[in-house]
Amino acid sequence: MADGNETPQLFSADIQDIKRMIPHRYPFLLVDRVRDIDLGKSAIGIKNVTYNEPHFQGHFPSSPIMPGVTIVEAMAQTAAVLVVKTMDMIDNDMLVYFLSIDKCKFRKPVTPGDQLELHVTVIRGRGKLWRFSGVGKVDGKVVAEAEFNAMMVPPEDQ
Repeated sequence: MADGNETPQLFSADIQDIKRMIPHRYPFLLVDRVRDIDLGKSAIGIKNVTYNEPHFQGHFPSSPIMPGVTIVEAMAQTAAVLVVKTMDMIDNDMLVYFLSIDKCKFRKPVTPGDQLELHVTVIRGRGKLWRFSGVGKVDGKVVAEAEFNAMMVPPEDQ
């Protein structure tokens, strides 16, 4: 009999798995790996920030900073991987649409050479509609946070 103290089974997704779960591709695939996937609950995305990413050509050439909107997008991509894995919808061409972004704050710049951890937690998830809390961290320090709503759109509804 379970005593409630059991360690949950955690999953991970490498870049090949991620490409089977979400439709994003270069230059807008912003997650390199997702680890600690706790189905229906949480996941941690990993983004290795490199200088050769297209947004650094203009944001800002002499002092490159990852745009905040791309940090939030990376959170959403991590959340999408979590939902697709939870719903066992791999290879089903699931689309994910932002519905809203709330309580968004940027605390510190993210620059080339950083490894951005994207901690996402399900606040509410039912069918197609999901709400998440996201926290971006570099070296254990919070660099960004947001809550966001997304809608999962299966192929038959596209």
